[in-house]
Amino acid sequence: MKPDYKNWMPKGMVLTSVGAIAVFLLLFILFGLTGLVSGVLKTVLFVVFLIGTVVGLGVSVWMILMHRAFSYKGKRQMSRQIIEGIAEYVKLPEGGFGLDVGCGSGALAIACAKRNPDASFIGIDRWGKEYASFNKPLCENNAKAEGAGNVSFQRGDATKLDFPDECFDAVTSNYVYHNIPGDRQAYLLETLRVLKKGGVFALHDIFSKSRYGDMRAFVKKLTDMGYERVELIDTTAGKFMSKREAAWMELSGSALLVGRK
Repeated sequence: MKPDYKNWMPKGMVLTSVGAIAVFLLLFILFGLTGLVSGVLKTVLFVVFLIGTVVGLGVSVWMILMHRAFSYKGKRQMSRQIIEGIAEYVKLPEGGFGLDVGCGSGALAIACAKRNPDASFIGIDRWGKEYASFNKPLCENNAKAEGAGNVSFQRGDATKLDFPDECFDAVTSNYVYHNIPGDRQAYLLETLRVLKKGGVFALHDIFSKSRYGDMRAFVKKLTDMGYERVELIDTTAGKFMSKREAAWMELSGSALLVGRK
C-alpha cells in the first residue's frame, strides 16, 4: 500500500478546464464558421467564442503544467520538496503535540509525525468541495501507508481553531491562508494563539503584500510581542522553487514564516 497525496492542482479541475475549451471550440465552429447565423451576430459570436477558446486553451495548458510540477509521481515533485522542507523546521519534545492547519491529504502532518516519532501530530481541514478528492479517510489511509501511527485528523476551521490557548508544541501550515478571504494576518495570529510558549512554528504561504499587507511589520509585531525568534524566508530563490517557476505558477511571494514563541 502506497500513500496517495493527490495533487495540489486536482485532475478534476484540469479536466473541467479542458471540457470548457471543447465547449467553446464547438460553439466557435457552429456559430462562427457555419451558416447557422449571419451578419453582425455571426461576427460577434465568432469573436466571443474565439476569445473563449484561446483563453481557455491558455488556462488549460497552465493547469496541466501545474499538475505535472506538483505530482508526487513526476520528475519535479515540487509538492514533496515543499512538504519535506517545511517539516525540517519542526522538532517536538518527547510526548509533544503538534498541529497542522489545512492538512489537505495529510502530507505535512504525516511528514512532521514521521520526523518526531516520540511526539504526536493532528491535522485539521474543512475539506471543501473545491478539493473534493481531499478528505479525512484519505489522510488516515496515507498515515497508515506511511506507518505513521502518531498522527490523527479531524475537521476544523483555520479562522477559528477549536483548541484552547497554548496547547501545541508546534504549529504548521502550507499554502492555506491565502485561499481564505479576510484578514490573513489575523488568521496567522489565530494559529499562533494555540502555540505554547517555547513552541515552534513553520507557516508557508504566498505572503505577498496584496494578500497579507506588510509582512515585515508583522514579523516585528511578533518580536515585540515577545516571540524569541521570527524569520521570513523567501522560498522562491531556490529553496523550494526558482523565481521563474514562482512567476509562471503564480506563487511569487512564497515564503516561510518560522520561529519560536
